Amino acid sequence: FSDTGSRKEHVKITSEPKPGFLERLSETSGGMLMGLVTFLLAFYLLFTNEGRALRTAKSLDEGLSLVVPLDTIHIISQQNEGKLVHLSGALSTSKPLFDPSYGLSIQAVKLKRNVEMYQWVEYEDSKEYEENGEIKKETKYSYNTEWKSEVVNSRNFDKEIGHKNPSAMAVESFTAVSPNVQVGSFVLSKGLVDKIDDFKRLSLANLEDPHADVTRGGDYFYHSENPRRPEVGDLRVSFFYAGLSGDDPHLGSADKVTVIARQRGDQLVPYHTKSGDVLEILHPGDLSVEEVFQKEHQSNAVKTWALRGAGWLSMFVGISLMTRIFYTLVDWFPVVRDLVNVGLKAFAFCVATSLSLLTISVGWLFYRPLWALLIGLLSVVPVVVARSRVPPKKQQ
Repeated sequence: FSDTGSRKEHVKITSEPKPGFLERLSETSGGMLMGLVTFLLAFYLLFTNEGRALRTAKSLDEGLSLVVPLDTIHIISQQNEGKLVHLSGALSTSKPLFDPSYGLSIQAVKLKRNVEMYQWVEYEDSKEYEENGEIKKETKYSYNTEWKSEVVNSRNFDKEIGHKNPSAMAVESFTAVSPNVQVGSFVLSKGLVDKIDDFKRLSLANLEDPHADVTRGGDYFYHSENPRRPEVGDLRVSFFYAGLSGDDPHLGSADKVTVIARQRGDQLVPYHTKSGDVLEILHPGDLSVEEVFQKEHQSNAVKTWALRGAGWLSMFVGISLMTRIFYTLVDWFPVVRDLVNVGLKAFAFCVATSLSLLTISVGWLFYRPLWALLIGLLSVVPVVVARSRVPPKKQQ
């Protein structure tokens, strides 16, 4: 056990007999079942992702062809009732948001109080090695005091003595949301308000200490006798805001947003497209119709490729787990074991790539047959490349 400043460390060594062949085989069988579930999940993820991506793209194209730009945001025209409309303007709210505990108010869409507590945090660093026919695990536990937004349960520490944290915070975090948010004469739906999440830190330089036991330091309120040398259990509170909805002498002008949604009276609500998707779009700034839909297409493309990558990885891991049994059967022979391991990884890579492309092509078959055919042909490439590396048999 050692103590280096506020960071404490100790090392724990555990050992267990080296597992026999049957035990390793049993573990591999369990891994095969998990691999099968992961493998099947990859098909579902890849197939549904393609349908979602194409449906979203068609809905965006439909929205672009139907959207009506508004000439003014201060007059509600009955001619646009039920139509998809585009408008830009400054946010406005009827009342400021308050936190009476700290004497703070701001004209904004959202006000977030973030509370952190000074706590012990445990870190683990483990390594395994074989010695005298046993598998030994050496784990180094280190403890440090840090500010954390969540309560760290010290009961799960390897050594709780000397590293005990409080079970709860005396002050809780919360987010206040304005009940009425408008752009001009139009009231934003809850879904649009939820999209206003570009939080910025609120400076406390112009505020005074709210209580005798609370000290302001920088952009924090400290519940501590000495904020420069906090103790475990001390709190610090910071504030963030999103969607400034009024001119402020310290923060500037109200934030502008661009909205595309369906007009229903004086409200902006979701628009349901013929493709079965919903258009309810909000972006910060003053953007044209083309710029908004370009951003939405880019976001759809990023999400699509991220889910494709997740689907391929899920399939690769599933195949690796299902074929792990071949590695277990030859792990007595180091050289053969290493060759088999490389071969299994290459096999999993090729099969996962081919099946992923094939699944994507099937997903596109119902929407864009020519693209589906092209992707289906690409799915054969990894198999052809793998076969081309196998030496041909000699002629008898």
